[in-house]
Amino acid sequence: MQIVTALTLGLAIVLPHAASAHLGTGLPGGFASGFVHPLSGADHMLAMVSVGIWGAFLGRPLVFALPMIFPAMMAVGGAAGMAGIGLPPVELGIAVSVLVLGLMIAFAVRAPVWVACLIVAVFALFHGYAHGAELPSAADPVGYSVGFVLATGLLHVLGIGIGLARVKRAGEIALRGIGGLIAGAGVWFLVAAVR
Repeated sequence: MQIVTALTLGLAIVLPHAASAHLGTGLPGGFASGFVHPLSGADHMLAMVSVGIWGAFLGRPLVFALPMIFPAMMAVGGAAGMAGIGLPPVELGIAVSVLVLGLMIAFAVRAPVWVACLIVAVFALFHGYAHGAELPSAADPVGYSVGFVLATGLLHVLGIGIGLARVKRAGEIALRGIGGLIAGAGVWFLVAAVR
């Protein structure tokens, strides 16, 4: 129950800032900026933590595979963003990622390995694209990318840590509740994205 309270408090703090995560280019470059950026937008933060939670819920091999697939495909999306390759509405894709990942946790969906990997890979493209489109204006895109990937990995680890609560019945119920809260945030992001 303490996890749910902490997550709710965290959401209350960061949700008002969610829509400001991608206001265009002109990012200050460097490692510190890249490290802080995933923490400055609730949409990214919740998606990345959700990947870890869902991976922990699914167990091996996905507890390891999903947190590795996400940053790898995020890099592909980032390269597409830097190259200016078109993608469907990015903010919409990011919002849907939070909604779907939250639902996967809330309903304890035990997807086959290939399906879970495909879901995470597709959503990671959107997250990476959003940042790749911003990178060319950064003063130090390499430092920024390293910081961003490190923060992403730490958010996945945090999600895995939270997801380990599944070993107890009460923990699994709490995780499913957290998934419901994340899905609710996804709906909020989706409404904001289509306005």
